[in-house]
Formats: sequence, C-alpha cells, structure tokens
Amino acid sequence: MSNIAGKAYGMNVLTPVPPWLTWLQVAIFMTVRALPSQLRGLLGLKLIHFARWVVIRRADWPNLGQGKQKLVNDYVLFISNFNGTWDQYIDAFADGLPTGLDLLWYASTKYPHSIPISSFKSYISANQFDTSYYYVATPGAAQRDIKAALRVRAEMVKLAALHGKLDPAAFAAAYKASLDKLANSLASPGFAPIASLSTQNADLNRRAFINDLVVSRGGVGAQP
Repeated sequence: MSNIAGKAYGMNVLTPVPPWLTWLQVAIFMTVRALPSQLRGLLGLKLIHFARWVVIRRADWPNLGQGKQKLVNDYVLFISNFNGTWDQYIDAFADGLPTGLDLLWYASTKYPHSIPISSFKSYISANQFDTSYYYVATPGAAQRDIKAALRVRAEMVKLAALHGKLDPAAFAAAYKASLDKLANSLASPGFAPIASLSTQNADLNRRAFINDLVVSRGGVGAQP
C-alpha cells in the first residue's frame, strides 16, 4: 500500500453528506464551476496535478460484487494528485483557498472549516482512505518539471523548422535566443530527497515488488 509514487502523492477523501443537504452541495458545485474565479487560489498552486470533488448519491454507490449497499448518507469524494508532503499540501490548500474549501465541503457532516488548520487537518485525516495502488507515468517529475519539458519541446520544434531555412550564423543566433529563453527550464528531473520515512518505505517496497515481478517473468535488469 502506498499513497506515494516518486514525487507525487495520491489523496482520496470520502465525506458523508446528509441526503437532505445533497441538493445544496450540488448547487454549490455548479456555482463554483460557473464562476471559476472562486478557485483562483487553487489554480495558482504549482504543486497540484489534479483536484476534483464529486457527489456520489446513495442510489449510485458502485456495486463491485459486494451486493447492494444500504447507506444512510450521500458522499462527497475528493480526489487529488500533488507534489510534496501531505502537510505541505494541506497547508497550501488552506492558505490559498480557505473560502473555496468551505464551500466545496459545506454540506459534509462535521466539517470544521479550513481555519483553524489543525481542525481541518484532523478532519481530512479522519476521512482519507489509503490508495492500494497508485501509478504515476512520470514519477521523477513534478508539475513544474513537466511544464518546463513542454516549453523545451516547443522551442525544439521551432528550431527544427528553422534549421533548413537559415544559414549557420542565423541558426546559431536563433539557437542562442532559445537557450536564453529556456534558462530556467532545463532542470534535471529525478526523485526528490526523501521527505519522510513513509516515502522511503514506499519506494523500497515498490522496488522489491518490481524486482519480484521481473524475476517471475524471467526478465533481467532488476533494480538494485
């Protein structure tokens, strides 16, 4: 089990909503979606890959073979992928979007508001469930690394188009201009320093699993 893959952390939080308040939570979601300025603080957080809130009604609870569930509440499911530690993320969330968070969890049972932060952290921790399997296509890259790589690619495509049209001196000037433009976009992606013992243990367990899988399939090149 691990919520962590490389630089990324996968969070899933499920909070109960009294059915008589579900309509209000849905209305809030629709309003926030129509007025994205309410989420300006969220969009400015560079550590977030993805964040989504979804209402799951009792009648729509998935049946994966366990049989029809008899639930008392509807639920709000919050899903997010981000870089950094759990505490860094919650702190940044509460600082950048306090009013927005209070709206997005408005109808959730016993929601304490995002301020003070200690109560908010306790609420999220109590309603979070661990991710049994978490896959990230670019575990060594944070959101900023990916955006930097896209900027580099765009400049490379531009230079490739100019290569056959310019003389050597002009192309060299264009290359230098692109290099200057990308000075802050040429970082080397890779795994970040260990942020916690849980992160370190997750990486070790994942490495052992991959090695066992390679050996069972008769492969070579297992990780040391």
